[in-house]
Amino acid sequence: MLKKIMKGGHKKPSKSDSTDPSLYGFGPPGSRNPGSGPAPNVTVNHASRAGPLASGANPGAPAIPPPMGSVEPLPLFRDVAVSERQNLFLRKLQVCCFQFNFSDTLKSVREKEIKRQTLLDLVDFIQSGSGKITEMCQEEMIKMVGINIFRCLPPAPHENTGQEATDPEEEEPYLEPSWPHLQLVYELLLRYVVSSDTDTKVAKRYIDHSFVLKLLDLFDTEDPREREYLKTILHRIYGKFMVHRPFIRKAINNIFYRFIYETERHSGIGELLEILGSIINGFALPMKEEHKLFLVRALIPLHKPKPISMYHQQLSYCITQFVEKDYKLADTVIRGLLKYWPLTNCQKEVLFLGELEEVLEATQSAEFQRCMIPLFRTIARCLNSSHFQVAERALFLWNNEHIVSLIAQNRQVVLPIIFEALERNISSHWNQAVHGLTVNVRKMFMEMDAELFEECQRQFAEKEARARDVEEQREMTWKKLADVAAQRGGDDMVTV
Repeated sequence: MLKKIMKGGHKKPSKSDSTDPSLYGFGPPGSRNPGSGPAPNVTVNHASRAGPLASGANPGAPAIPPPMGSVEPLPLFRDVAVSERQNLFLRKLQVCCFQFNFSDTLKSVREKEIKRQTLLDLVDFIQSGSGKITEMCQEEMIKMVGINIFRCLPPAPHENTGQEATDPEEEEPYLEPSWPHLQLVYELLLRYVVSSDTDTKVAKRYIDHSFVLKLLDLFDTEDPREREYLKTILHRIYGKFMVHRPFIRKAINNIFYRFIYETERHSGIGELLEILGSIINGFALPMKEEHKLFLVRALIPLHKPKPISMYHQQLSYCITQFVEKDYKLADTVIRGLLKYWPLTNCQKEVLFLGELEEVLEATQSAEFQRCMIPLFRTIARCLNSSHFQVAERALFLWNNEHIVSLIAQNRQVVLPIIFEALERNISSHWNQAVHGLTVNVRKMFMEMDAELFEECQRQFAEKEARARDVEEQREMTWKKLADVAAQRGGDDMVTV
């Protein structure tokens, strides 16, 4: 029977073969075929990676038990002898390879519960560390995990109906109906990865690049519970498998590029950024060029997509981590923010101003001086925004002591740029809160440098006088034209 199973690993199953339990576990990745025999309501999902079983395993290793045609309860690990536990482990994995249709809650109720209890026992066995599992068991366990979690995700609502895509924040997330089983499979994988008994030299054969890529694909699931597990597991894999670190960073980069420049739709950007926040925190100094390129090419352009509000908190944390790690990056970050500064989306503008404050808090004077002219031109525009939240958030920058000290050191440049915006707010802004905050900022500048303030006031008055003169001259020119036209008579004139 073992030879027959091993031969099946190299054979592409035909349609008739796909329902044969003797070939179970060695089909093409992700295939789902209805089982035959005693369990008509059971769906079998074949192994995610075909191939012969651990040919290099020790002669004393347990042989794989014959494939099971149906789901039947098995004894608990604590109820069998230690010598029998590895074989029982393999048999339990076979039970967990069966998949069920959760869209009908009344079908296969008994089998579903058997599988759930079996998964619970596997999780307890791995968590307790009561016995180190063999390499063959590890390989079969990762195959079982793949069979259960690697699947085609359901299409987004707009993809199903062909309607125009709506705001992702307004959509109800799709909750995976098979979560009672899926959660336990994720828990088993997590316990395996974090276990002190797991040897990374062995485990990396099964948790390989292909496995990591498939794991990353699942981050696009709409179910927030699944994304939370994926985030924790990928973070643990990154921490434990040093060999995978550059690959994981590059793969996350590629997801970001596709999101920014192609789709602008992905459910797991926030979770991926949470992982990266922790990774960036651990970067060694001086920072590698690779990491700086990641900031410029991936993180800063993530400010461009419309659904930024769904992941802005995590993105802002990552950006701030870079500046806190290397203060010389502040100029690059601020200019990047200005490049993607929103012009018509006021809520997005409020988010940008909040992030800007966090970045400025970690900015040194030299970097501030490099970017202060374009920066305060943008802030001046925000001060005059008719949307009171934007104007208010811009004025709140003067509540930050570090930012005020940077402005005070460079007031000769900053005040002339924003003086006109302050004066216009006082004379004509409709919102009383904005008016009050503007008066406070104006008073702060007056106390900071009265002479400079008076000079700016004089220049502003001259500019206003010139503007009035130009307007008067324009009106006079139009009046002269009208008079000349009236004198020549109306014979040649076309009146409307």
